[in-house]
Amino acid sequence: MRFLPALLLGALTACAPTLSSSPAGALRAAFSEAGVAWVVNGRACVARAPSFQAACPALPATVDVAWHDGQAWAGVPSLAAVVTLDGVPRTVDVGRVAALSASRVYRENGSAVEYSGAAASGVLGMPVAALTGGDGLEYVLRAGQVVRVPDNSVQPGAGFTLLNWVPDGVRGGTVPEVVTSAGTYRLTGLNLERVDAAGVVRASVPHGPGRVGVVGPWLVTVTPEGRVRVFSPDLVAR
Repeated sequence: MRFLPALLLGALTACAPTLSSSPAGALRAAFSEAGVAWVVNGRACVARAPSFQAACPALPATVDVAWHDGQAWAGVPSLAAVVTLDGVPRTVDVGRVAALSASRVYRENGSAVEYSGAAASGVLGMPVAALTGGDGLEYVLRAGQVVRVPDNSVQPGAGFTLLNWVPDGVRGGTVPEVVTSAGTYRLTGLNLERVDAAGVVRASVPHGPGRVGVVGPWLVTVTPEGRVRVFSPDLVAR
């Protein structure tokens, strides 16, 4: 390893989801108790709670971001490494990065390592997104399908463009959403909605495309333009 310059959830959930998007250049975002990190068109940023002030360090083109042990990381294929986005400057040589989860770094050939650089189980073929699910297992998005990493099993469904965190694992989808004890929050492209277990929309606010996740007691969104918005579980803006 070398060095480079560089709340209780209450009505929401006790776990912090991470969300990733698959198309090259599209917005990917990762959420944790510490804040939100995102990357779009190769530029990675991080905004820590509670201020949510964005910091975008100067890095070569980044492919994905993730939170690991309270630290925001970025995957930089040209450096064959992952690097920290703020705090103590660190980099770990891992090879050419394709996707990050909260636990692992996935390379372009599907092999994986931990953030320490130690070898870990991967998948066959290049993943376009990765996510540590609510069940603690690893999942990747590959060719529009969700693959559970421990047994390389393909989950039901196809044509997915992103991975969404759910309490019992990961769900493939085409709309960004996160499931909590207060309901399912989703971004439709026009609105941010809270939907109950019966599928009834219980709250809605105007909101363009982006990604959504949980940070501490807040529901947080980030847009491709880098705007971070913070809401209560009832979608009251902070």
